[in-house]
Amino acid sequence: MTQPQTIDPTIEPVPVEAVKRKPHEIQVYGHTTLLYWWPVWVVGFIMAALTYFDGHVMAVVPAGTKVEAVDVDGQPPGREALVPPPGTTIPHQPKSLPNGESEPRLMVATSNNYGVIFVMTVLLVILSTNVLVRGLASIIVIAFLVIATLVLAYFNQWDAILRWFGDLDIRMNAGGYLAFSIPLFLMWMFTVFIYDRYTYVIVTHGQIRIRESIGDGEIVLDTSAVVLEKMRNDFFRHWLLGIGTGDLHVRTGAVANKSFELNNVIWVEPKLRRIQELIREKELADESTTV
Repeated sequence: MTQPQTIDPTIEPVPVEAVKRKPHEIQVYGHTTLLYWWPVWVVGFIMAALTYFDGHVMAVVPAGTKVEAVDVDGQPPGREALVPPPGTTIPHQPKSLPNGESEPRLMVATSNNYGVIFVMTVLLVILSTNVLVRGLASIIVIAFLVIATLVLAYFNQWDAILRWFGDLDIRMNAGGYLAFSIPLFLMWMFTVFIYDRYTYVIVTHGQIRIRESIGDGEIVLDTSAVVLEKMRNDFFRHWLLGIGTGDLHVRTGAVANKSFELNNVIWVEPKLRRIQELIREKELADESTTV
C-alpha cells in the first residue's frame, strides 16, 4: 500500500514561466561596417562636453590682430584686449548682451588635445574598418597608435608637436563635435537596429532560413545541406570595436548551392555554438525515430 504524498506548505511552487528553456530558434544577423563606428560618436559627445565645461570661447578676428594691454575706464590698468590692424574691425559676434553689446560665443578648449584625440579616433576607425589586418600585427600597430596619442595628450605635447607643422591647430568648438556626432549616432542606431535586420540566417530544428541581401527572397533549407564556418578574427575590429563580433561563411548545398558571408555578426561564438546544438538535437531526434 503506497503512502499518500503530502505537500510541504513552506515550499513555494515554481511557476512554469520561471523555468528557463533554451530557445528552439537562433537568429543571426549580419551588419555593415558602420557597426564599428560607435567610438567616434561616443568620443565626439565626450569631447563636446569637455569643451563646454572648459569654460573658454573663441573670438573671430581679422588677420594681424594682436593682444595688447589697454586701460579701460572703471577697470584695473593693464587689461588685455584684442586690437585689430588699422582699417579693420572685429566682426560682430552673434551672441548679444542685454545692453546691446556682443561677445564671443564659440565654446572651445584651450588645448589641441581634444581635437587630436577625436581626429585620431576617426582615422583609426576608418583604418580598422577598411583594412583587414588579422593576428598579432593588428594588435601591435593599433595599440602603438592609441598609446602614443594618449601619452602625448596626457603630457600636453601635441601643441608643441603641431608647431613643427606650420603651427597646425586641430581644434573644434563644442557645436562642431555635436554636429558630427549626433547625425552619426542616429545613422548608427538606424543601421544596426533596423537596416541590418534584413540580412539574416535563422536556424530552427532541422530548418534554416537565409536572406542574403535586402530585396532577395528567403531561402528555406534543411540544416543538413548548410555549412556555417567562422572566419579568422581581426583583433581590433572584432574584439575591441565589435566586442565579440565575427564573420560567418555560409555554404548551402542541395538546389540552392550558394556561398556567401554574413559579416560582422554580434556575439558570433555563442550563436554558432547554439546552432551546432540545434543541429545535434535534430540528428538525435532523427536517430530516435528510426530505432
